[in-house]
Amino acid sequence: MALTLYGIPNCDQVKKARTWLDNHDHPYHFHDFKKAGITPALIAGWLQHVSWEILVNRKGTTWRALPDERKAAIMDAKSATALMLESPSIIKRPVLVSDSAVNVGFTDEMYKQFFQK
Repeated sequence: MALTLYGIPNCDQVKKARTWLDNHDHPYHFHDFKKAGITPALIAGWLQHVSWEILVNRKGTTWRALPDERKAAIMDAKSATALMLESPSIIKRPVLVSDSAVNVGFTDEMYKQFFQK
């Protein structure tokens, strides 16, 4: 199974996910979306598996720093995609992608379930 882990290297949740994958012998490619970027096609692929409400991190500092009118304008996948392209830090991390699934966020239990499929 080919795996790609999307995120930023200094994010605590991304660090935990990378450690978990390494400790459980799951090789993966790491994509730093601040340096390597993201594309509309990449986000569209994620949205085939998870909703935009899951992808947009409404608990982080990037979201909290947005003006209220900008937050209110995020009402669907199209507006959420535009925001994620404009500010990749708004994406909940990490995003783990296999050949057939997408997982957003990290917990030990979440990854155990992901790999049982």
